[in-house]
Formats: sequence, C-alpha cells, structure tokens
Amino acid sequence: MKNGERLKRNIEAQARRIAQADRDRPTLLAQTVFLGTLGLLFVVPLVVGVYLGHWFDGHQPGYSVRWTMSGLAAGLLIGGINVYLYIRAH
Repeated sequence: MKNGERLKRNIEAQARRIAQADRDRPTLLAQTVFLGTLGLLFVVPLVVGVYLGHWFDGHQPGYSVRWTMSGLAAGLLIGGINVYLYIRAH
C-alpha cells in the first residue's frame, strides 16, 4: 500500500507540473515581441555602423568604402553581442 500511495503522489505532482507548464507557456504575441526585439537589437547597430561608415567615407578624398566596411563589421559584432546578452538574460 505504501508504494501505491507514493506512486499516486508522484503522478499528482507530475500532473500539477504539466498544468503549470501549460499556464506558463508564452503566447504568440509574447513570442512575436521577443523575436522583434531580437531583430531590432541586431539590425539597429548594423544600420548605424554602415551609415556612420558611409558618412566618414563621404568626407575622404576619392572613392573609399573602408569606413563603410568597418562600420558593417562593427555593427555585426555589436548586434551579435546584443542578441547574445539578451537571450542569456531571458
């Protein structure tokens, strides 16, 4: 009888955990907001880096894309770090 009672308690505890997991499941809106935030955290530094690089290149004599490519690389790096830190925090 003791094993049967313990089995019953274990099954009830698992059922409660499953029910709690169903209640805590993120909604479609929450997942959409999360993905949108990730996108912005990645794209904004990328666009700012390319824009600033292009602006710096415009002030150089002749044709150059050195600053634009540097801004692109910096934006990719900063955006990747932003996404990593945001995912790690959640």
